[in-house]
Amino acid sequence: MKFDLILPGVSHIPTLMPWSHHLGAEGFRQVLGTADACHYNAVLISEHLGMPHFEVPRLGAFWHEPLALMAFAAAYTTRLRVDHTVLVAPYHHPLRLAKTIATIDLLSGGRVNVSVGVGHAVAEFEAMGVPFTERGAMTDEILAALDTLWTEDRPEHHGKYFQISGLALEPKPVQQPRPPIHVGGNSKPALRRAARYDGWQPNPTNFTIEEIPPLLDYLRSQPDFAGKEDTFEVTWLKQPQGVELEGGFAGAGPGRLRAYREQLLEAYEGQYAEIGITRTVPDVPGIGSLAEYLDFLRWFDEEVGAPVAVPVGG
Repeated sequence: MKFDLILPGVSHIPTLMPWSHHLGAEGFRQVLGTADACHYNAVLISEHLGMPHFEVPRLGAFWHEPLALMAFAAAYTTRLRVDHTVLVAPYHHPLRLAKTIATIDLLSGGRVNVSVGVGHAVAEFEAMGVPFTERGAMTDEILAALDTLWTEDRPEHHGKYFQISGLALEPKPVQQPRPPIHVGGNSKPALRRAARYDGWQPNPTNFTIEEIPPLLDYLRSQPDFAGKEDTFEVTWLKQPQGVELEGGFAGAGPGRLRAYREQLLEAYEGQYAEIGITRTVPDVPGIGSLAEYLDFLRWFDEEVGAPVAVPVGG
């Protein structure tokens, strides 16, 4: 099992970790440095370019730009991978996206994952001038173009949405033939898209873990999945059901923490492994400050992460 972190403070969702809304550069450096010194696999960064007014009470208006924050995260770590949850592919021209990701991959020493989805916020698409109903087809073309741009010396891409020719593109990514590509989404087109690449991230996670197996069965039945049985990643962004640390982390005594640990290990080594989940994120129970969060990261790493984690790249 690999444990990722959704980087706190990336968004200011009103009900989600209010203490993280005050994080500045130094706070991010402390989180990244602590995670980098532990066994965590990657930090995950979400994307919203703008927030429709009707969604602001629920999701907030503050969201960092993900590629800029990925570069920041890569600069302040030496081991941790940088990833998305998820990058909205149709918002990005493949030529610029290929250049940006390759640059981050080069300067990080090959620590970039590319997790993409098709998006869902109609108002963002309208503001960008991107046709919402064609977002799936655009995503397929963007991913194909990235492959070409990253792997060919004289890349040529001629599609419905993008025409790229007569241009050399350097640098290439350190990771060859390209960085891992994971696909978010739960529809059959998304599952077929994921089967063509390196991983699947169920997103959104508005269903239970028991609903994952039939979706995975469909994904694994695709011809493009052949040969990936031992390498394909599945990232589940939810805490094990029914596992809670009542009263929060800071107020929990040794006995309660031991019980919480045992519940987590049982779920990760049992149900998660049996389903085929290879990556997940820890819940953050009752944290009220940056200091408490850093203490929790160290506790979770030592008591839960280290016993079940696999090495980064493993």
